[in-house]
Amino acid sequence: MELRQLKVFEAVAEHRTVTDAAVALNLAPSSVSQQIRALETALGVALFVRSSKGMVPTSAGQRLRRWARSLLDTAEQAVRDVRTERLRLRLGALETLAGSHVPVVLTRLAERRPDIDVDVRSDRARQGLFTDVIAGRLDAALLLDAGEDVGGLGFPTPAEPLTFVDLDPVPLALVAAPTHPLAGRAELSPADLDRERLLVNVPECSFWMAGDRILGAGPERVRAGGVTVMRAWAEHGLGISLLPHFAVADSLRAGTLIRLGLPLPDLSLRLVWREDRETLPGLRDILYAAVRPYAHGSLPRGEEDGPGPRAGAVLTSEPDARRADVGY
Repeated sequence: MELRQLKVFEAVAEHRTVTDAAVALNLAPSSVSQQIRALETALGVALFVRSSKGMVPTSAGQRLRRWARSLLDTAEQAVRDVRTERLRLRLGALETLAGSHVPVVLTRLAERRPDIDVDVRSDRARQGLFTDVIAGRLDAALLLDAGEDVGGLGFPTPAEPLTFVDLDPVPLALVAAPTHPLAGRAELSPADLDRERLLVNVPECSFWMAGDRILGAGPERVRAGGVTVMRAWAEHGLGISLLPHFAVADSLRAGTLIRLGLPLPDLSLRLVWREDRETLPGLRDILYAAVRPYAHGSLPRGEEDGPGPRAGAVLTSEPDARRADVGY
């Protein structure tokens, strides 16, 4: 069994067809098929079955896939170590967070881990981040979440085990135009908002999901668009909107929006990575270097062993070409 065979196997398992895997690897389809047959012969088991959904891993293939990811990751780390290259963290982030929270995280890493380089890639949808984390193209990803498990906010998660640490609270604000009838109420309950128009983006949006958790099904959902559009519509009295405080802080200061008096929980800025990658030398310490400074006795979930050595990073950024202001 060779590493190149495992790389081909992983590509076929991800793309589900020999043709697509060949394109991803820049190989001829016949070469991909040959590598898969050689790997199956070496192991003495069938790794794929053909179905209407393409090449589907058998139970043996599913077990090998877990090993393949770990072995390929370890081999990549070994090459870097032998070549005495600087450590590199490949970090994904929701585009919603790229201008607000990612700079803070990068600054912490730069201060605490000067021995690493950080490549940032943003994506407008969390499923794209999950795909790249599971495939090993990203070491970790920043997203918005809630609760005690990945996906507690309400979005689907991969079948593969993930682990996480919460870096920062992300306060929410329920906002409306200053002329809104509820503007003068000091305290509101979700029931007080049942007849309101709640400006939203798409069901996959973090703030749509937060609205479902906090407000229930009562308010009418009115699809507006991304964060900028929801904020503008709220300023014009077209409805109320549940948005991150950082997105409406200027409008609140200017008086074009007011906060409604409903107590709100925070979302969490959550750093997520594949559980089996914690075995890679030093990766866990690097990831925990992104955690905000906490007072003694108030460590975030998962940080009981400390955030690792303090140090910094050389930063590069590769923003996704897709539209950023989508509010996921």
